[in-house]
Amino acid sequence: YRRRGYDTDVKSNIGNAVISQEAYFTHSEIYTSSLADLASWGFRQSSSINITATGTPTTFIITGVAVGCSSNTGVWSFTSSTGLTTGTMCN
Repeated sequence: YRRRGYDTDVKSNIGNAVISQEAYFTHSEIYTSSLADLASWGFRQSSSINITATGTPTTFIITGVAVGCSSNTGVWSFTSSTGLTTGTMCN
């Protein structure tokens, strides 16, 4: 149950970052790679999740990693060009 909780937390953090990224884009007309920029639009990262953002003028990727999972698991990414969140479940 705990591992599924980590995956859920990662996906939730990614979803919140996506919403903030879209708000940032509405204001700036580009996507950002800065979590500080996303925080100014409401994004708050959970302490047990590491989030990274990669932004270009027209697309972005948000990646989240659950701190409590073994290496290379509990890693999820949202890609704006596909609209999909994909990843590896926590082990």
